[in-house]
Amino acid sequence: MSPRPPDVDAGVTGFGTWPREPGTETRRASAVPAGASAPFVIISESHVSGVPTEWEPHAHPLHELVWVRGGTLMSRVADRVFTVSEGQGLWMPAGVVHGGRLTAGVAFHDAFFAPERTPVAFDGPTAIDMTPLLESLLTHLARTDLDAAARARAESVVFDVLLPSERQLALQLPGDARIDVIAEALLEDPSDARSLEEWARALGTSDRTIARAFRRSTGLSFAQWRQALRVHRALTLLAEGFDVQTVALLLGYAQTSTFIAAFRRVMGTTPGTFSRTSAEPPAVDAAPLGVPGVRNAVSAVSNS
Repeated sequence: MSPRPPDVDAGVTGFGTWPREPGTETRRASAVPAGASAPFVIISESHVSGVPTEWEPHAHPLHELVWVRGGTLMSRVADRVFTVSEGQGLWMPAGVVHGGRLTAGVAFHDAFFAPERTPVAFDGPTAIDMTPLLESLLTHLARTDLDAAARARAESVVFDVLLPSERQLALQLPGDARIDVIAEALLEDPSDARSLEEWARALGTSDRTIARAFRRSTGLSFAQWRQALRVHRALTLLAEGFDVQTVALLLGYAQTSTFIAAFRRVMGTTPGTFSRTSAEPPAVDAAPLGVPGVRNAVSAVSNS
């Protein structure tokens, strides 16, 4: 999802998740990032946008690791939606088609890995723990004054600490014509509180048919899927600075305590704790990666 000159689109149609905000910049990401032809194992870049940003579906010939500071990133891969928040990154294997959306004012970081020289592999898009050590190493490797031996040592540790997160927050979209209209309505408005029975009447089917379709296509009950979707949306709203009570109201919860309990079930923490953690400054000095528009050659070592 490397930044490219934007096209500003003030429409309301998104890339299949939340409605696009007015003023969103849409970017056509190049399949081959600048500098990819150089003999580097890792290439890193950083970008800060003052407006919401959306990337059209694209793929890279390199593995990509993306992470953010000060907001959230959403990525759509086929029939799954991934939400990347503070403390997590998203590993995108080479060749996987994906689109993305970034909230305004977010520091966006990514690193590209040459597949043939990367000694780690994941089956598909994978949430990665962006620990202070991993961020610090990537920042260290962005320096241009390191010799080959120093880069090799640091890079070998990167591969040691590049680990999947225990929390893989991905929302499975149904992909079932019988219930896609329900999913689309809830993506458009997560506060929609219509019950299974109400949806069944509206669609001229039975609540059991809808319930079975959700379970079969997503692995979750209708109520669980809607709860998961609302938590995905909550991560973005919290990162944008909305307080917990307002987020609960926007997502259709009659009581804030009900929202807090649902958020904790999915995320393992309360929305208040999540907001405070997200607001904390980075634990490492990310200045070398924080220069807008700067791409850094991180490693010219063939292997670790």
